[in-house]
Amino acid sequence: MLQKLRDKTSGWIVTVILGLLMIPFLFVIDSSYLGGVGAQNVAKVAAPPTWWRSAPSWWPMSFLWQHHEISSQDFRVRFEQARQQARQEQGENFDPREFESTENKLAVLDQMIDEQVVRLAGEQSGIVIGDNAVREYIAAIPAFIGPDGKFNDNQYRLALAGGNPPRTPTQFEALVRESIQQSVIPSALQVSGFATAAEAERLLKLLGETRDVELAALPELPADTAEVTDAQIKQWYDSHTKDFRQPETVTLEYVEINGANLPAAAPADEAALRKRYEEEKARFATPEQRLASHILIAADGSDPAKLKAAEEKATRLAAEARKPGADFAALAKANSEDPGSKEHGGDLGWVERGAMVKPFEDALFNMQAGEVTGPVKTDFGYHVLLLREKKGGEGRPFEDVRDQLAAEALKADNERAFTDLSGRLVDLVYKNPTSLEGPAKDMGLPVQTLGPFTRTTASGIAANPAVLRAAFSDVLTQDGTVSDPIELAPNHNVMIRVTEHSPEQAMPLAKARDQVIAAIRGERVRAASEKAADAVLAKLKAGQTLQALTVSDKLQVTPLPGLPRTQPVPTPEINRAVFSTALPADGKPSYGKVAMQGRYLVFAVNKVTPGNLAEIQPEQKKAFTDQLNQIDGMAAAKAYIEAMRKHYKVQTEEANL
Repeated sequence: MLQKLRDKTSGWIVTVILGLLMIPFLFVIDSSYLGGVGAQNVAKVAAPPTWWRSAPSWWPMSFLWQHHEISSQDFRVRFEQARQQARQEQGENFDPREFESTENKLAVLDQMIDEQVVRLAGEQSGIVIGDNAVREYIAAIPAFIGPDGKFNDNQYRLALAGGNPPRTPTQFEALVRESIQQSVIPSALQVSGFATAAEAERLLKLLGETRDVELAALPELPADTAEVTDAQIKQWYDSHTKDFRQPETVTLEYVEINGANLPAAAPADEAALRKRYEEEKARFATPEQRLASHILIAADGSDPAKLKAAEEKATRLAAEARKPGADFAALAKANSEDPGSKEHGGDLGWVERGAMVKPFEDALFNMQAGEVTGPVKTDFGYHVLLLREKKGGEGRPFEDVRDQLAAEALKADNERAFTDLSGRLVDLVYKNPTSLEGPAKDMGLPVQTLGPFTRTTASGIAANPAVLRAAFSDVLTQDGTVSDPIELAPNHNVMIRVTEHSPEQAMPLAKARDQVIAAIRGERVRAASEKAADAVLAKLKAGQTLQALTVSDKLQVTPLPGLPRTQPVPTPEINRAVFSTALPADGKPSYGKVAMQGRYLVFAVNKVTPGNLAEIQPEQKKAFTDQLNQIDGMAAAKAYIEAMRKHYKVQTEEANL
């Protein structure tokens, strides 16, 4: 029987069958093996081997290509870092939903792809980062520097463990090595940038350039009242659909709890106030202070012999300071190694608790006035202490602080009532998170409504940034649930629920009709104004002067002598148009036109005055040249990365973002 099975399972027929069975198997292999991005990745950057630059990228030759992939996890970590940065920069204006746009995700991914391109380029160029370079880089990071100004291994490990995400030293060292390798070529290109002296001077002359200009306003055209046909309305609407959008709107119901509207709590009785006073008596005592002097004999403990010698010297000085008639200040000036107090006879002034290291503080606050103590050992060495005077520590009587205690008790009781009320409302809402009416009724609170409103027309409580963010959040607009309490002010909360939500959408033509008609008529006025400006320019180019046309074409001419290039006056658009116009030639002005609020202006450039290099200080010239060098170097680094991206094969999988 077995022999028959063996005979039947050999031969070319079985080979063909097995080959056919392998075909569907290929479709379940991770596509990264066949040259794709891979199921768990968002991008892949691949380069041909250095020994075969023209190697084809199709499978199975793709196995020869060197590649790096960007995983979905790495992308999510980087995108979260970008989110936190945007939140810090924008503060209350940060909109998490708007940040989740495809454009933002692609921008972050593009940066990560550039990093992998540079990494591949470095590897193919044979760049290797040694262990010493990694250690030196890490040792110079300020977060890992201890109080003594040196690298602290414990601080290093704690910082890595508390990072986002947490990393081990091995993982961090690999990250640093990769980062240094990626920066070698771009950094070298950046520092290689340079601008010649002639280039710098030419740009300085352009930046300092001024122009004598005359602006000519054409007569205001009458409003367009001509008929707008249905066909014109339809054509304009179809070709400008992005201009006629209904913004996203929401309608809210909300319950507001304001501590200011709650019944005031009853004042605390005398017994409660006295009990509070006894419990917090230390709070009403003036802080203890000590007027102290000291002599420091420095010793860091690294050399036992020196440490012993310092202790013996401090012991001798303490004995001398205790002798009748001893001059402690003179001893400090002669022997103390504390540069801050030595010249002042060891005087430390009035010292409070918490200002000194613990052994020093413990000894000082256990001394009596006039007493000398020592030696006292700290991390700085050995101290001889003199307590010259002490004060503080006296408590204020109950009668002096009674009103303060009463006000604090009343405030605490009012806050407790507000917290209790808010907590009960939250508990009721959590039992049925899609309704506000029932919990509000049980609490005797009114349910109020607001809206519909957009992000820009919000008013009332919705004008609060936190409320506005919550109102347009996906959770509230899609699930219809009640929000968590949102603080409007201290002891003033609100809970909201979105009752109606209308996403942004195209405005129907019937609703947009009046806006379309206004846009068509505005375009007619603009075109007529441009046509009139072109007619004036034609006359000027034919030889007529601007002054001559002032009367015939009713122009309103405004002279602008010495208009600077670097200032957006009279408007950025006018300034840009004026300085984009050709220089006057053969003693004749150059002319141009510019639109401003739907009307056109005509202008004449009569004179151009280059910037005066003699007015620029040498240090300003150097700073400007350095800036040009930096710009040129950054452009070179960017061009290098773009060139490498064209040379390499970059694949992305947006569905995995």
